[in-house]
Amino acid sequence: MSPITQRYDTLAAARAWSADSATGMAKDGMHITEIFGENTLTLEALRERMPKSTWESLKKTVTAGEPLSLEVADAAAVAMKDWATEKGASHFTHWFQPLTGSTAEKHDSFITPNQGGGAISEFSGKDLIQGEPDASSFPSGGLRATFEARGYTAWDPTSPVFIIENPNGSYLCIPTAFASWKGEALDHKTPVLRSMDAVNTQAVRALKLFGIETAKVTSTIGCEQEYFLIDQEFFYRRPDLMTSGRTLVGAKPPRGQELDDHYFGSIPDRVLSFMLDAERELYRLGIPVKTRHNEVAPSQYEIAPIYENCNVAADHQQLMMITLKKVAKKYGMECLLHEKPFDGLNGSGKHTNWSMATEEGMNLLEPGESPHENMQFLFFFAAVLKALHRHQDLYRAAIATAANDHRLGANEAPPAIISAYIGEQLEDVVHQLLNGGLKGSMQGGLLGLGTPVLPQLPKHAGDRNRTSPFAFTGNKFEFRAVGSSQSVSFPVVVLNTTVAEAIDELCTGLEKAMESEPLEKALAGLLRETFTEIQTIIFNGDGYSQEWQDEAAKRGLLNLKTTAEALPTISAAKNVAMFEKYKVLNEREVHSRLEILAEQYNTTLAIEVDTTEAIAKTMVYPAAVRYLGELANSVEEVKDLGLDPSGAEEMLKTVNGALNSLGAALSGLKEVQAGAPDSEDAVEHLAYTQQSVIPAMNAIRDAVDLLERNVADDLWPLPVYREMLFVK
Repeated sequence: MSPITQRYDTLAAARAWSADSATGMAKDGMHITEIFGENTLTLEALRERMPKSTWESLKKTVTAGEPLSLEVADAAAVAMKDWATEKGASHFTHWFQPLTGSTAEKHDSFITPNQGGGAISEFSGKDLIQGEPDASSFPSGGLRATFEARGYTAWDPTSPVFIIENPNGSYLCIPTAFASWKGEALDHKTPVLRSMDAVNTQAVRALKLFGIETAKVTSTIGCEQEYFLIDQEFFYRRPDLMTSGRTLVGAKPPRGQELDDHYFGSIPDRVLSFMLDAERELYRLGIPVKTRHNEVAPSQYEIAPIYENCNVAADHQQLMMITLKKVAKKYGMECLLHEKPFDGLNGSGKHTNWSMATEEGMNLLEPGESPHENMQFLFFFAAVLKALHRHQDLYRAAIATAANDHRLGANEAPPAIISAYIGEQLEDVVHQLLNGGLKGSMQGGLLGLGTPVLPQLPKHAGDRNRTSPFAFTGNKFEFRAVGSSQSVSFPVVVLNTTVAEAIDELCTGLEKAMESEPLEKALAGLLRETFTEIQTIIFNGDGYSQEWQDEAAKRGLLNLKTTAEALPTISAAKNVAMFEKYKVLNEREVHSRLEILAEQYNTTLAIEVDTTEAIAKTMVYPAAVRYLGELANSVEEVKDLGLDPSGAEEMLKTVNGALNSLGAALSGLKEVQAGAPDSEDAVEHLAYTQQSVIPAMNAIRDAVDLLERNVADDLWPLPVYREMLFVK
């Protein structure tokens, strides 16, 4: 046997870190009120830097959607440049969100050469309003030919500009939309803004029927972000984490999350230092983060903000993911945003809490003390459920990714069947509506804690349900199925547009009924008719149970278990018609999203296949062969000594069998790759990738994981789960 040599020092990076090595944090703590928003220039902050008349015009553009004049843009540009240069910024960029799911930026200097051979600092309204980055390398899904490179960025004045700092300088980021030369949306922001307009139009119309006048209704979200943290020592020794964001091989550790001891547990010092530093940067960017805690799996955590309007919240969500990953590196860690970095453990989501609010601050999904009396609430509540019922395919497609397929259906992630949890109180209200009329509301009561020392607490009328993909949680709906790594924008677009359609239809029905009867009677009849139609979407039970799978099938609900099944529904005729009717996406833009998402799915799997194959052939196979040779030599040496070699022979057979299985699995993968369809249509490749490529990859994983459990530790080339999850 070869001498045992440690693969690497698993404690090296952890030992190298100490609280004293943390950077960027003031020793006297974090003063949130002093630093909040210091690196962002809000509309209110611009008031002090612009002439009153131009600021008032800009405010009307932001709040009422009035056209923006070049004069106002010039004044805003001067104010932004002065503010940015005061903070040390030398460049500006139009910060946009192409259909890659990430952000993009091209930096331009504020400095312009002059005729005298010197340079001046300038930034005009024209520079602010429009940019022209090369669009040829961004996905378009067929919206333009590859050789058509022109694309435009257009300033979004409703989302504040901000500063990104670097040890060697800073630059000004201007949130922008991104469109083709023909004006079609090549980004995530544009459809979000369009869908918010659709919700606003229909919700304002609905409120007028209830005698409420408001100039604007805004859809809002707050996204809970889950993530994992592991030491960089392990990350850079795992090719699969580096290229795919998840472990493509890896045996289940002796201990995972079975003890339930990590959830809400004490946060380790190193992790807490990272969290404080990340939160500080987020506060400076004006991102209102509220909570932090340990999540269910070892090394898994969560951060959550207060809700904001959908557009700003989507921008802030992208900034949050960027900030988490950037700050983690300062502490010798990697932030993993993948939905399932570790097989068999809790996955990560981006629970998206969605609601609507008037300009005056009225939450349209606030039930009040007596929901049976709050007819206005029931109207909007029914509209959301109606939207979910009609477009369950689209809601499923909105969160369909290769990564999320690994997460849905287990370990606190909701199932692929789209349904709504509404709680006992509202279920009772719906039941009354369907059976003759509203008579009362089930009361929450008081929750006794079993001892007079502790106070009696108001009990919610409905429990929470972690297995529901779409749950009503008091005054908002929580779309729990959204994946942790994806842009939240497309799910938001689906929510906004489908709800706008439902409100539109309910308004039309209510207006017609009110021609012959009073509001209350007309609404009661409309709600009864609506809940009769959509009651199959309501489910308060265990979404993981086989009984629910069977019941959902009886109800006629869709069970689109994989991305390959879900994505093609995006282009269903009813979905295209809806997006076009409310001017959110035209038919070409809808089909482009399908094409891009399909291509991303296939490309993701192609990267995972190549990485799995490389790990198996160049790392695992050689290690196993070396160990096999050592075992074979051991057997011969033991025999030569006249001793019983049966123990070593048994291990030899086990390793040899696993090695043969790995060889067969690699051959199987080669056959699958050779049998791929010739078509260049990404959508046509979906089913083959799902049905053939993934099983071939899983066969390799099974063989590698068996070898991991049997090959000598000093020869195994990869960090294992017990190290990555528990060494901090």
